[in-house]
Amino acid sequence: MSSKTQQNSTTRPANTIPELEQSKAAVLSTLASEHSRRSYKHAIDRFILWYCSEPRLTFNRSVVVTYRSCLEHLSLSAATINLHLSAIRRLADESAESGWLSPELAIGIRRVKGVKRLGRKVGNWLSGNQAQDLVRAASKNNLQGRRDTAILGLLLGCGLRRSEVVGLNLDQLQMREGRWIIANLVGKGGRIRTVPLPAWCKELVDTWLRHSGVSDGRIFRRVLKGGRIKGTAVTDNVVWYAVKRCARDAGINKLAPHDLRRTCARLCHGYGGELEQIQFLLGHASVQTTERYYVQWDVM
Repeated sequence: MSSKTQQNSTTRPANTIPELEQSKAAVLSTLASEHSRRSYKHAIDRFILWYCSEPRLTFNRSVVVTYRSCLEHLSLSAATINLHLSAIRRLADESAESGWLSPELAIGIRRVKGVKRLGRKVGNWLSGNQAQDLVRAASKNNLQGRRDTAILGLLLGCGLRRSEVVGLNLDQLQMREGRWIIANLVGKGGRIRTVPLPAWCKELVDTWLRHSGVSDGRIFRRVLKGGRIKGTAVTDNVVWYAVKRCARDAGINKLAPHDLRRTCARLCHGYGGELEQIQFLLGHASVQTTERYYVQWDVM
């Protein structure tokens, strides 16, 4: 076999943008979580833009290794780089499934190692007093403040995710055996759980409902500048900015909505909550995920 014939048998033309876009769509269709779809879409779009910016022979392991080095030079965190690599591996799998990439090349891409994490990100937690200061920082004298206070209460008192707060419906607040609960809460991965609703959280939600006039459907709605309610539900960004705004007013730096979820778990642990109880409260599929909170607490 001539060298030219041998070269043609071992190389493939570069994957085109339409092929990569179709593989991306296939990857996103397999993800149940809206947050995961958003993160993977961003990672894959970024890779496709880089991949197609200059001529390449094919989508292979050496190309992905080079891209990993580019991400490292951007000073991204190890967790962010590994998320991008995970998305690219899924992209390679779907490309191989569609016949646009050989199985051997897909296997090679899957073998690209992630970046080692130098230590564990501890994250932020609030003390009980700081949590109270945060809730007090939201104004109770206007409609937006009452809504944001109720949102903070659910993040802190129930350990909800942003997406869970946004998707919460009024009929999910139910009284069972003399206690208020959030029923049929759909969490990450489509897992359903029931979450106890502390009395103080219920009071904050009731205050918002009473002043807003919301009587069915989504609990939290957009508030216009004039203080009027708009029928559309809030978005994840509304929750994000509510936390940031109240944290600033309370003098708390670098606080994110997920930090309130961590705070809820830590306070539950401090009051004697068992690992399995906290796992169920947070909706973790694996107890190992919940255990990581314990490791972080121990090193603080």
